[in-house]
Amino acid sequence: MPKFSICIPAYKSRFLEECLQCALNQSFVDFELVILNDCSPEPVKEIVAAYTDTRIRYYENERNVGAVRLIDNWNKLLALAEGEYIVILGDDDRMEPDFLSEFTALMASYPGLDVYHCRSLVIDDHNHPIQLTPASPAFEHVCDHIWHRLRQWRSQYISDFVYRTDALRESGGFYDLPLAWGSDDITAYRACAGKGIAHTNKPVFNYRSNSLSISSSGSDLEKMRANVAYARWLRDFLEGHTPHETEHVVYNSLIEQQTMLMEQRKQYTMALSMRGRRLNKFWMWYTHRKEFGIRFSDIIVAALKSQGLRKKMPN
Repeated sequence: MPKFSICIPAYKSRFLEECLQCALNQSFVDFELVILNDCSPEPVKEIVAAYTDTRIRYYENERNVGAVRLIDNWNKLLALAEGEYIVILGDDDRMEPDFLSEFTALMASYPGLDVYHCRSLVIDDHNHPIQLTPASPAFEHVCDHIWHRLRQWRSQYISDFVYRTDALRESGGFYDLPLAWGSDDITAYRACAGKGIAHTNKPVFNYRSNSLSISSSGSDLEKMRANVAYARWLRDFLEGHTPHETEHVVYNSLIEQQTMLMEQRKQYTMALSMRGRRLNKFWMWYTHRKEFGIRFSDIIVAALKSQGLRKKMPN
């Protein structure tokens, strides 16, 4: 059994060779590289076929899963993974050469956890740095993790988490939301609910912010449907969760403010959508306001916030 399974759901080919190469260049060599081609019309198969590394395993879907059902690809890769730990790597993202060795050291410092996390460097299409995601404490329990994320004091992506494979399977796999919008959040919450989560502030993952990513190009209405399901999950989780003795204050804050925090998440989603074609998107949200429980004032706030967002701001 390899220590790690690096799993890539592949559809776009533009940065795929770079993505594969950075995975194969890891200084920690006990891993497998599992690639799932989602019936791409681009030369994904040809790019992978150029590599002869025996650690590569290549699979193809019989039909395209698509962006809305992205979680199906993540969970298929989870089923295929043979490593003790699993990481999902985007087909246009990059790992630093010491990604796996840094996580191995983190696991040695905090053994027995089901999820670990690293800081990330956000890059553009030319590999130029844009920004660093915020630093995190070395260790925290789940309520602190949820609190900081929902207050938008954290930025995180599926690929800066490493999960214990068996534990992730036992919990039901990656949490299913449309477009995986918030799936990385809830999957991490579930994984650290009992034991907590450890972080390294060394940015060993590079997230590529570009207009081709699902977070940039996905359906706005599907994202809002994901927000509604996210809010429902959060309510049910908090009602059934017994907080750690150090978490009572932040737990009570989450109980009291969960509605407000999820309304802010809805506003953020609308603001992202209104970065372009503001008037059309304003009318779209007004038309669907009852479906999503959106107030007219929320749409106004989102429109104002959209003016301060960069065109390609990461999630």
